[in-house]
Amino acid sequence: MRRMIAAGPSAKRPPHRAFGPAAPGAAGSDPAGSDPGGSGRFLASFGTVAVALLLTVGAAFAAEPDLKPGEFIPASSPQPAPEASFQDLSGNWVALADFKGKLVLLNLWATWCQPCLKEMPSLEKLQASRADKLTVAAVSEDRGGKNVVEPFIAKLGLDKVKPYLDPKSAVGHAFSVRGLPTTLIIDSEGKVVGRVEGAAEWDSEKMSKVLQPFLPDAPEDAKLKRAER
Repeated sequence: MRRMIAAGPSAKRPPHRAFGPAAPGAAGSDPAGSDPGGSGRFLASFGTVAVALLLTVGAAFAAEPDLKPGEFIPASSPQPAPEASFQDLSGNWVALADFKGKLVLLNLWATWCQPCLKEMPSLEKLQASRADKLTVAAVSEDRGGKNVVEPFIAKLGLDKVKPYLDPKSAVGHAFSVRGLPTTLIIDSEGKVVGRVEGAAEWDSEKMSKVLQPFLPDAPEDAKLKRAER
């Protein structure tokens, strides 16, 4: 599981990796501005919750022994994708519906996530080779937003894959993501047909065969096989 679920430095984990501070007036909390030790308690709570999350994810995969990181997990019954929005590096809001008509690989990642970085070059190659058929939307879950992501993208030399920002992890919540990286596969009609949890070799022949039935101009026999799944 450590290969798939990247814990990362606590200060850089997206918000959905931990609980926030107790609400004012909650049991055991102090009035605002009167708790000099509050930050220490919050950090301790943060670490506890992060460990609990990793154990929960580990338990989920233990119950699915045949599931491996980086493998395609088909949806038992494809459903419309949640209405999710995120921002590009210029601050413009983009909705998933804007990509309708193309196959979308909604890749959730973070700069501190080593498995995420491992698969980025293959996503870049996939986007370059199938630009007219699909869109790779690399949505960063970094809380630092543009200031963290933009220089990182430049360092990686990504040119084809377009990065987006989701500093509050709204997209991760909408899709019930269990860890990073996670890639949601959304067909041209806007339905979630499956996901990949963990780093994958997106430019490999194996993944090409996985994606082929979902491409807009897929042969009829491939579409029939997809419908039979």
